[in-house]
Amino acid sequence: MKAKVQLPRRRLRSLTVASLLLAVMALVLGPMPSSAAESDWWEPTARPAPDAQVNVSGEPFKGTDAQGRVRGFVDAHDHIMSNEGFGGRLICGKPFSEKGVADALKDCPEHYPDGSGAIFDMITKGGDGKHDPDGWPTFKDWPAHDSLTHQQNYYAGIERAWRGGQRVLVNDLVTNGVICSIYFKDRGCDEMDAIRLEAKKSYDMQSYIDKMYGGPGKGWFRIVKNSAQARDVIKQGKLAVVLGVETSEPFGCKQVLDKAQCSKEDIDRGLDELRELGVSSMFLCHKFDNALCGVRYDSGTIGTAINVGQFLSTGTFWKTEKCRGPQHDNPIGGAAAPEAEKRLPKGVSVPSYSADAQCNTRGLTDLGAYAMRGMMKRDMMLEIDHMSVKAADQAFDILESEAYPGVISSHSWMDLGWTERLYKLGGFAGQYMNGSKDFAAEANRTKELREKYKVGYGYGTDMNGVGGWPAPRGGDVPNPVKYPFRSTDGGSVIDKQTTGERTWDFNTSGAAHYGMVPDWIEDIRIVGGQGVVDDLFTGAESYLRTWRNAEKHKSGKNLASGAAATASSSEWWNPLEGFTPEKAVDDDTGTRWASEWSDDQWLRIDLKSAQPVKRVTLDWQAAYAKSYRVELSENGTDWKTAHATASGDGGLETARFDSTPARYVRIKGLERGSKWGYSLREVGVYSD
Repeated sequence: MKAKVQLPRRRLRSLTVASLLLAVMALVLGPMPSSAAESDWWEPTARPAPDAQVNVSGEPFKGTDAQGRVRGFVDAHDHIMSNEGFGGRLICGKPFSEKGVADALKDCPEHYPDGSGAIFDMITKGGDGKHDPDGWPTFKDWPAHDSLTHQQNYYAGIERAWRGGQRVLVNDLVTNGVICSIYFKDRGCDEMDAIRLEAKKSYDMQSYIDKMYGGPGKGWFRIVKNSAQARDVIKQGKLAVVLGVETSEPFGCKQVLDKAQCSKEDIDRGLDELRELGVSSMFLCHKFDNALCGVRYDSGTIGTAINVGQFLSTGTFWKTEKCRGPQHDNPIGGAAAPEAEKRLPKGVSVPSYSADAQCNTRGLTDLGAYAMRGMMKRDMMLEIDHMSVKAADQAFDILESEAYPGVISSHSWMDLGWTERLYKLGGFAGQYMNGSKDFAAEANRTKELREKYKVGYGYGTDMNGVGGWPAPRGGDVPNPVKYPFRSTDGGSVIDKQTTGERTWDFNTSGAAHYGMVPDWIEDIRIVGGQGVVDDLFTGAESYLRTWRNAEKHKSGKNLASGAAATASSSEWWNPLEGFTPEKAVDDDTGTRWASEWSDDQWLRIDLKSAQPVKRVTLDWQAAYAKSYRVELSENGTDWKTAHATASGDGGLETARFDSTPARYVRIKGLERGSKWGYSLREVGVYSD
């Protein structure tokens, strides 16, 4: 037992005075950090070892700007869990593993010993597919900017992107049943089963990261189900993860020989299940024409391979027609895909296509329109990318008729001619993760539109999405990325990222994996200027605004519903079905008003009293007006033109104008778009 040491009385007095002084200083200067874990909240207390490094120092920014807006980048299109789709063997490696990094970052079994079994690499990239299959710790050949089959979304790379300033990540759950059926697999090929599994694994990854930080809710990776949750997460300085769906035949809605294989009941059940899983956005079609919509084609070798898959799934190849307007779909295929074409039945070959017929014949089906409206009822955001221009046009018609802002173009698969139409609705756009020069050029091309509509900008990395990513510019260029560099907000320092024995340099490796996102943004700043990065840094706020406005949306009251209607004429050729004026305001799209077969015709609606009118929707039957006016009157005698067009194209059209008081609304046909008269299924009149 140690003897008790007695301190001199004078020394005790000195220690007491010093303690009091320290206490006073603490009160004056503010609380000091109670522990390293509290002061460095962004650092995990229990990261697995060994593991990939993040190589970022500094505290992630929190809160909002002076105007109450969140800050940060948004990746509107990523596929964290695609290794679980496509039968489980298309994307090799996992974003996380309870067994550690060596288990997560390993190649597919069939790629050993030399990569010659990487058939999908051969299909998409050419060559013999050979590569060093070893991942951890050497990473000699993968991940790489041009390898489409190796894991790019390891959690530590996503953590690095978050530390570098990203605040929203849309995790699109993705699969394709046909690819699953013809490729290596270790599970079934039902697309909805894959979506369920990917959703579960996303929540598992959240729990995995939470454990590093001390328990549930403490990690930086936060799956959010509404815009308010997302905003709160970002204010805390963390990453808001939004679940989306991008699959070829959602809810079993494939088509075989142009016959739908699903029903409205299937769609409702499917949408309800997705919302229960926490899904907030989705694509209605992807790669294959399905029972909901036609797709925008892929080009090159991948396009030919997908067209083969389309045939194997549906019994039909893509079909084309001449485009009706300036928008067009991508050129089809154009290059052989021998490995894919071997799968075709004997005597069947991929057709050739006329160069002047570049639009898909298939648009939005009735079931597709039903699914869209179902998404709107559930406050979901529609991903417009991958729709054919015909389908996208029809989708925009519906969105405009409802003034619904929840529309996203996340990764440059929408015809760029629709961009202003999207912004007018209040939608959000992101550009595919192109090389810095091309990305900056496209960002600058649309800058005036963003300024006009006061919106931010996003990117879609599409990592693990079989797309290809920015190649290195080279270490000897005059303006390389110089390490270390500061994050856009200035609060963090970003150095070269190290995983195992390999250190990644964007100048020589390009966008090889998700951890290179901050490096790519720095490259954009160097090549394209600070202005492009500043626009991207407002992306999170803009995305959340679109989402919030979609959640707040309420369908306006149709003032024309059941109103008195008169017309210049009505068609009477069918004694069993009347085409009288009131049929255009009876809330039944199965009935219609039809005029006689001449140009100068009109339909007038009496709202019974003067109302503010701001929007009129016209649902044309095949007999539509090419040129017409929407006229308003308070007394039925004096008319003013609220809207006029000479380029009507039928379908569902929406006329918007400044709010004007009117009791009477008149649709004045000036020139027919067909050999018949004019025929309207429904007319809607709205104050909003």
